[in-house]
Amino acid sequence: MTRSRFTLDRGLTTRMVTTMFLIGLLYVVLVGVLLVLLHGAWLVIAVVAGVLFIAQFWFSDKIIALSMGAHEVTPEEAPELHGAIDRICALADMAKPRVAVARSDIPNAFATGRGERTALVCATTGLMRRLEPEELEGVLAHEMSHVAHRDAAVMTIASFLGVLSGLITRVALWSGFARSARNAGPLGLAIVLVPLASAVVYVLSFLLTRLLSRYRELSADRAAALLTGRPSALASALTKVEGQMARIPTEDLRKAEPYNAFYFMPAFSSKDSLSRLFSSHPTLEQRLDQLARISTELARP
Repeated sequence: MTRSRFTLDRGLTTRMVTTMFLIGLLYVVLVGVLLVLLHGAWLVIAVVAGVLFIAQFWFSDKIIALSMGAHEVTPEEAPELHGAIDRICALADMAKPRVAVARSDIPNAFATGRGERTALVCATTGLMRRLEPEELEGVLAHEMSHVAHRDAAVMTIASFLGVLSGLITRVALWSGFARSARNAGPLGLAIVLVPLASAVVYVLSFLLTRLLSRYRELSADRAAALLTGRPSALASALTKVEGQMARIPTEDLRKAEPYNAFYFMPAFSSKDSLSRLFSSHPTLEQRLDQLARISTELARP
Protein backbone atom coordinates (compact mmCIF):
# COMPACT_ATOMS: atom_id res chain seq x y z
CA MET A 1 0.00 0.00 0.00
CA THR A 2 1.19 3.53 -0.82
CA ARG A 3 1.99 5.51 2.33
CA SER A 4 -0.53 8.28 2.80
CA ARG A 5 -2.68 9.83 5.48
CA PHE A 6 -5.72 7.82 4.49
CA THR A 7 -6.91 5.75 7.45
CA LEU A 8 -7.85 2.09 7.13
CA ASP A 9 -10.34 0.14 9.22
CA ARG A 10 -8.59 -2.87 10.74
CA GLY A 11 -11.75 -4.97 10.75
CA LEU A 12 -12.34 -4.32 7.07
CA THR A 13 -8.67 -4.93 6.31
CA THR A 14 -8.81 -8.31 8.05
CA ARG A 15 -11.87 -9.31 6.03
CA MET A 16 -10.21 -8.18 2.79
CA VAL A 17 -7.07 -10.18 3.55
CA THR A 18 -9.18 -13.25 4.38
CA THR A 19 -11.09 -12.91 1.11
CA MET A 20 -7.85 -12.54 -0.86
CA PHE A 21 -6.52 -15.67 0.85
CA LEU A 22 -9.59 -17.64 -0.24
CA ILE A 23 -9.20 -16.37 -3.80
CA GLY A 24 -5.54 -17.43 -3.70
CA LEU A 25 -6.63 -20.85 -2.46
CA LEU A 26 -8.92 -21.15 -5.47
CA TYR A 27 -5.95 -20.35 -7.71
CA VAL A 28 -4.10 -23.29 -6.17
CA VAL A 29 -7.10 -25.60 -6.60
CA LEU A 30 -7.53 -24.69 -10.27
CA VAL A 31 -3.83 -25.14 -11.03
CA GLY A 32 -3.84 -28.48 -9.19
CA VAL A 33 -6.82 -29.72 -11.20
CA LEU A 34 -5.19 -28.68 -14.47
CA LEU A 35 -1.91 -30.39 -13.56
CA VAL A 36 -3.63 -33.66 -12.63
CA LEU A 37 -6.04 -33.82 -15.54
CA LEU A 38 -4.09 -32.28 -18.40
CA HIS A 39 -0.57 -33.54 -17.67
CA GLY A 40 1.71 -32.12 -20.38
CA ALA A 41 -0.79 -29.53 -21.59
CA TRP A 42 -0.39 -27.49 -18.40
CA LEU A 43 2.62 -25.66 -19.87
CA VAL A 44 0.56 -24.29 -22.77
CA ILE A 45 -2.14 -23.14 -20.35
CA ALA A 46 0.46 -21.51 -18.10
CA VAL A 47 1.88 -19.52 -21.03
CA VAL A 48 -1.58 -18.43 -22.19
CA ALA A 49 -2.55 -17.49 -18.61
CA GLY A 50 0.66 -15.50 -18.19
CA VAL A 51 0.05 -13.52 -21.38
CA LEU A 52 -3.57 -12.85 -20.39
CA PHE A 53 -2.55 -11.70 -16.92
CA ILE A 54 0.12 -9.30 -18.18
CA ALA A 55 -2.29 -7.86 -20.76
CA GLN A 56 -5.04 -7.40 -18.18
CA PHE A 57 -2.73 -5.93 -15.53
CA TRP A 58 -0.97 -3.44 -17.80
CA PHE A 59 -3.70 -2.39 -20.19
CA SER A 60 -7.06 -2.85 -18.44
CA ASP A 61 -6.97 0.60 -16.81
CA LYS A 62 -6.36 2.30 -20.17
CA ILE A 63 -9.10 0.28 -21.85
CA ILE A 64 -11.53 1.05 -19.02
CA ALA A 65 -10.82 4.79 -19.09
CA LEU A 66 -11.28 4.85 -22.87
CA SER A 67 -14.47 2.79 -22.71
CA MET A 68 -15.97 5.06 -20.06
CA GLY A 69 -15.22 8.19 -22.07
CA ALA A 70 -12.59 9.74 -19.78
CA HIS A 71 -10.79 12.74 -21.28
CA GLU A 72 -7.92 14.36 -19.40
CA VAL A 73 -8.47 18.02 -18.57
CA THR A 74 -6.16 20.84 -17.55
CA PRO A 75 -6.64 23.11 -14.51
CA GLU A 76 -7.85 25.80 -16.90
CA GLU A 77 -10.50 23.50 -18.36
CA ALA A 78 -11.79 22.17 -15.00
CA PRO A 79 -10.57 24.48 -12.20
CA GLU A 80 -13.04 23.25 -9.54
CA LEU A 81 -12.22 19.61 -10.18
CA HIS A 82 -8.46 20.20 -10.10
CA GLY A 83 -8.79 22.40 -7.02
CA ALA A 84 -10.67 19.70 -5.10
CA ILE A 85 -8.12 17.04 -6.02
CA ASP A 86 -5.25 19.39 -5.10
CA ARG A 87 -6.75 19.83 -1.61
CA ILE A 88 -7.22 16.08 -1.16
CA CYS A 89 -3.65 15.36 -2.30
CA ALA A 90 -2.34 17.94 0.19
CA LEU A 91 -4.40 16.41 3.02
CA ALA A 92 -3.36 12.86 2.11
CA ASP A 93 0.27 13.69 1.27
CA MET A 94 -0.05 12.07 -2.15
CA ALA A 95 1.16 12.82 -5.64
CA LYS A 96 -1.52 14.30 -7.87
CA PRO A 97 -3.07 11.86 -10.33
CA ARG A 98 -4.14 12.66 -13.86
CA VAL A 99 -7.54 14.37 -13.83
CA ALA A 100 -10.27 13.55 -16.34
CA VAL A 101 -13.87 14.32 -17.15
CA ALA A 102 -16.41 12.03 -18.80
CA ARG A 103 -19.21 13.76 -20.66
CA SER A 104 -22.15 11.82 -19.24
CA ASP A 105 -25.29 12.90 -17.41
CA ILE A 106 -24.98 9.88 -15.11
CA PRO A 107 -23.68 11.33 -11.80
CA ASN A 108 -20.62 9.24 -11.04
CA ALA A 109 -16.84 9.07 -10.66
CA PHE A 110 -14.13 6.45 -10.90
CA ALA A 111 -10.38 5.93 -10.53
CA THR A 112 -8.07 3.72 -12.59
CA GLY A 113 -4.36 2.90 -12.54
CA ARG A 114 -2.10 0.40 -10.83
CA GLY A 115 -0.70 3.02 -8.44
CA GLU A 116 -0.07 6.73 -7.96
CA ARG A 117 2.19 7.04 -11.03
CA THR A 118 -0.42 5.70 -13.44
CA ALA A 119 -3.53 6.89 -11.58
CA LEU A 120 -6.38 8.73 -13.24
CA VAL A 121 -9.37 10.14 -11.37
CA CYS A 122 -12.44 10.96 -13.43
CA ALA A 123 -15.75 12.67 -12.65
CA THR A 124 -18.72 12.86 -14.97
CA THR A 125 -20.23 16.17 -16.01
CA GLY A 126 -23.48 14.97 -14.46
CA LEU A 127 -21.79 14.56 -11.07
CA MET A 128 -20.07 17.95 -11.10
CA ARG A 129 -23.30 19.68 -12.13
CA ARG A 130 -25.35 18.16 -9.31
CA LEU A 131 -23.05 18.20 -6.27
CA GLU A 132 -22.01 20.99 -3.96
CA PRO A 133 -18.22 21.56 -3.59
CA GLU A 134 -17.99 19.70 -0.24
CA GLU A 135 -19.99 16.76 -1.62
CA LEU A 136 -17.80 16.56 -4.73
CA GLU A 137 -14.69 16.67 -2.56
CA GLY A 138 -16.02 13.74 -0.52
CA VAL A 139 -16.57 11.68 -3.66
CA LEU A 140 -13.12 12.51 -5.00
CA ALA A 141 -11.55 11.63 -1.64
CA HIS A 142 -13.26 8.24 -1.91
CA GLU A 143 -11.69 7.73 -5.34
CA MET A 144 -8.29 8.95 -4.15
CA SER A 145 -8.46 6.38 -1.35
CA HIS A 146 -8.77 3.70 -4.04
CA VAL A 147 -5.62 5.13 -5.63
CA ALA A 148 -3.71 5.25 -2.32
CA HIS A 149 -4.55 1.65 -1.51
CA ARG A 150 -3.97 0.42 -5.09
CA ASP A 151 -7.45 -1.03 -5.25
CA ALA A 152 -7.44 -1.17 -9.05
CA ALA A 153 -4.38 -3.44 -9.01
CA VAL A 154 -5.78 -5.57 -6.19
CA MET A 155 -9.11 -6.06 -7.96
CA THR A 156 -7.37 -6.81 -11.26
CA ILE A 157 -5.36 -9.58 -9.62
CA ALA A 158 -8.39 -10.88 -7.74
CA SER A 159 -10.62 -10.93 -10.82
CA PHE A 160 -8.07 -12.66 -13.07
CA LEU A 161 -8.94 -16.09 -11.68
CA GLY A 162 -12.52 -15.61 -12.84
CA VAL A 163 -11.32 -14.46 -16.25
CA LEU A 164 -9.07 -17.52 -16.66
CA SER A 165 -11.55 -20.12 -15.40
CA GLY A 166 -14.35 -18.54 -17.42
CA LEU A 167 -12.18 -18.67 -20.55
CA ILE A 168 -11.35 -22.34 -20.01
CA THR A 169 -15.04 -23.15 -19.58
CA ARG A 170 -16.06 -21.23 -22.70
CA VAL A 171 -13.32 -22.78 -24.86
CA ALA A 172 -14.41 -26.25 -23.78
CA LEU A 173 -18.06 -25.54 -24.55
CA TRP A 174 -17.36 -23.85 -27.89
CA SER A 175 -15.14 -26.75 -28.97
CA GLY A 176 -17.85 -29.30 -28.24
CA PHE A 177 -15.44 -31.25 -26.04
CA ALA A 178 -18.20 -32.83 -24.02
CA ARG A 179 -19.81 -34.37 -27.13
CA SER A 180 -16.55 -35.64 -28.61
CA ALA A 181 -15.33 -37.01 -25.27
CA ARG A 182 -17.98 -39.71 -24.82
CA ASN A 183 -15.85 -42.50 -26.26
CA ALA A 184 -12.43 -41.07 -25.61
CA GLY A 185 -11.62 -42.97 -22.40
CA PRO A 186 -9.51 -41.27 -19.69
CA LEU A 187 -8.76 -38.30 -21.94
CA GLY A 188 -12.47 -37.79 -22.51
CA LEU A 189 -13.09 -37.80 -18.75
CA ALA A 190 -10.41 -35.16 -18.28
CA ILE A 191 -11.90 -33.04 -21.04
CA VAL A 192 -15.26 -33.13 -19.26
CA LEU A 193 -13.90 -32.54 -15.76
CA VAL A 194 -11.70 -29.56 -16.64
CA PRO A 195 -14.55 -27.26 -17.75
CA LEU A 196 -16.71 -28.44 -14.85
CA ALA A 197 -13.96 -27.63 -12.34
CA SER A 198 -13.32 -24.32 -14.09
CA ALA A 199 -17.01 -23.43 -13.94
CA VAL A 200 -17.14 -24.10 -10.17
CA VAL A 201 -13.98 -22.03 -9.63
CA TYR A 202 -15.44 -19.24 -11.76
CA VAL A 203 -18.62 -19.03 -9.67
CA LEU A 204 -16.75 -19.09 -6.35
CA SER A 205 -14.15 -16.56 -7.49
CA PHE A 206 -16.91 -14.27 -8.81
CA LEU A 207 -18.69 -14.29 -5.44
CA LEU A 208 -15.46 -13.74 -3.50
CA THR A 209 -14.36 -10.92 -5.80
CA ARG A 210 -17.71 -9.19 -5.37
CA LEU A 211 -17.38 -9.58 -1.60
CA LEU A 212 -13.87 -8.12 -1.69
CA SER A 213 -15.10 -5.22 -3.81
CA ARG A 214 -17.83 -4.38 -1.30
CA TYR A 215 -15.30 -4.36 1.54
CA ARG A 216 -13.01 -2.05 -0.43
CA GLU A 217 -15.85 0.37 -1.14
CA LEU A 218 -16.70 0.57 2.56
CA SER A 219 -13.02 1.07 3.33
CA ALA A 220 -12.78 3.90 0.77
CA ASP A 221 -15.87 5.57 2.25
CA ARG A 222 -14.39 5.42 5.73
CA ALA A 223 -10.96 6.66 4.63
CA ALA A 224 -12.49 9.57 2.71
CA ALA A 225 -14.74 10.59 5.60
CA LEU A 226 -11.88 10.58 8.11
CA LEU A 227 -9.49 12.41 5.79
CA THR A 228 -11.88 15.25 4.98
CA GLY A 229 -13.46 15.27 8.43
CA ARG A 230 -16.88 15.63 6.79
CA PRO A 231 -18.66 12.26 6.66
CA SER A 232 -21.98 14.11 6.33
CA ALA A 233 -20.86 15.60 3.00
CA LEU A 234 -20.07 12.16 1.61
CA ALA A 235 -23.37 10.82 2.96
CA SER A 236 -25.18 13.70 1.26
CA ALA A 237 -23.40 12.94 -2.01
CA LEU A 238 -24.34 9.26 -1.81
CA THR A 239 -27.98 10.07 -1.14
CA LYS A 240 -28.13 12.67 -3.90
CA VAL A 241 -26.45 10.43 -6.50
CA GLU A 242 -28.72 7.49 -5.63
CA GLY A 243 -31.79 9.70 -5.95
CA GLN A 244 -30.65 11.17 -9.27
CA MET A 245 -30.08 7.73 -10.80
CA ALA A 246 -33.85 7.23 -10.97
CA ARG A 247 -34.07 10.20 -13.37
CA ILE A 248 -31.51 8.83 -15.84
CA PRO A 249 -32.97 7.16 -18.98
CA THR A 250 -33.02 3.37 -18.74
CA GLU A 251 -30.99 3.03 -21.95
CA ASP A 252 -28.15 5.12 -20.52
CA LEU A 253 -28.15 3.15 -17.27
CA ARG A 254 -28.05 -0.13 -19.17
CA LYS A 255 -24.97 1.06 -21.08
CA ALA A 256 -23.27 2.02 -17.80
CA GLU A 257 -24.01 -1.24 -15.95
CA PRO A 258 -20.98 -3.17 -17.29
CA TYR A 259 -18.70 -0.62 -15.58
CA ASN A 260 -20.45 -0.60 -12.19
CA ALA A 261 -17.48 -2.20 -10.43
CA PHE A 262 -15.41 0.93 -11.15
CA TYR A 263 -18.00 3.58 -10.32
CA PHE A 264 -18.47 5.47 -7.06
CA MET A 265 -22.13 4.42 -7.15
CA PRO A 266 -23.45 1.55 -9.30
CA ALA A 267 -26.06 2.33 -11.95
CA PHE A 268 -28.88 -0.18 -12.35
CA SER A 269 -31.39 -0.11 -15.18
CA SER A 270 -33.96 -1.95 -13.07
CA LYS A 271 -34.73 -1.98 -9.35
CA ASP A 272 -35.35 -5.71 -9.65
CA SER A 273 -32.11 -6.34 -11.53
CA LEU A 274 -30.36 -9.54 -10.49
CA SER A 275 -27.11 -7.59 -10.58
CA ARG A 276 -28.18 -5.95 -7.32
CA LEU A 277 -27.89 -9.34 -5.63
CA PHE A 278 -24.27 -9.67 -6.78
CA SER A 279 -23.35 -6.00 -6.63
CA SER A 280 -19.77 -4.82 -6.41
CA HIS A 281 -20.92 -2.15 -3.91
CA PRO A 282 -22.56 -2.25 -0.49
CA THR A 283 -26.13 -1.03 -0.24
CA LEU A 284 -26.78 2.66 0.29
CA GLU A 285 -28.08 1.86 3.76
CA GLN A 286 -24.83 0.11 4.73
CA ARG A 287 -22.74 3.01 3.49
CA LEU A 288 -24.85 5.65 5.23
CA ASP A 289 -24.89 3.64 8.47
CA GLN A 290 -21.08 3.49 8.49
CA LEU A 291 -20.81 7.22 7.82
CA ALA A 292 -23.26 7.94 10.64
CA ARG A 293 -21.06 5.95 13.03
CA ILE A 294 -18.00 7.89 11.87
CA SER A 295 -19.85 11.17 12.49
CA THR A 296 -20.51 10.02 16.04
CA GLU A 297 -16.86 9.05 16.50
CA LEU A 298 -15.63 12.44 15.28
CA ALA A 299 -18.09 14.28 17.54
CA ARG A 300 -16.71 12.64 20.66
CA PRO A 301 -14.42 14.89 22.78
